[in-house]
Amino acid sequence: MQISIILGHPDASSFNHAIAKAAVEELEHRGHTVCFHDLYAERFDPLITKDEFSRDARLPPEIQKHCEELKAADGIIVVHPNWWGQPPAILKGWIDRVVRPGVAYRFQENDSGEGIPVGLLKARHAVIFNTANTPAAREAEVFGDPLERLWKDCVFRFCGISAIQRKTFSVVVTSSLEQRTAWLAEARSILAETFGG
Repeated sequence: MQISIILGHPDASSFNHAIAKAAVEELEHRGHTVCFHDLYAERFDPLITKDEFSRDARLPPEIQKHCEELKAADGIIVVHPNWWGQPPAILKGWIDRVVRPGVAYRFQENDSGEGIPVGLLKARHAVIFNTANTPAAREAEVFGDPLERLWKDCVFRFCGISAIQRKTFSVVVTSSLEQRTAWLAEARSILAETFGG
C-alpha cells in the first residue's frame, strides 16, 4: 500500500516528530510505500491564491505533487499538535491547497447549492495523531474537542474515507520518557492494526 504521512510541527525535537518517525519506520517495516511530508521542513506555503480556486487551475508543481500523492494514497496519517483547538496554520493551509475539488471530492450532479459531497479519495483509512497539553476530560468538558469534528466530519468523511481513527496523546508537557515510549508503542500498534502488511 501507499501511505501518505503529513506532519505539522515546527520543532524537530518534538514528540510529534517522534510519532511521525515511528509511523514511517512501522509502515516501511511492513512493506508499505511511504510518502512523508514534514510541512515545516519543506517550507510549505499555506497561503492559497485566487488563481488556485478553480477546479481546473494550473497548480504549482509542489502542490500538484501533493495532490497526486493524496489521490494515490491507500491510507493517510496526519500528525500535529492541538493549538487553540485547531491544527497549526501550515496544516490548515495544506488542507486548503491540497484537499481540493476534483482531487479529494466533488459535488453531486444537479447540486443547487446544498453542497452534498461525493468523496473521491481512494484511501479507506485515515489516522490522526494529536498531542495536547490539556487533559482529555477538560478538553471534552470545556472545549468539546473541535479536532474530532474537523478531521472526521469536515475533512475525511467529506472526501469519502470511511474508517477514521484519531488518537490524542496528553499531557505531553508533563509526560515522562517512559510515558512517551509507551505512547510511541501505542501509535505503532494502531498503525499495525490499521494497515497490517
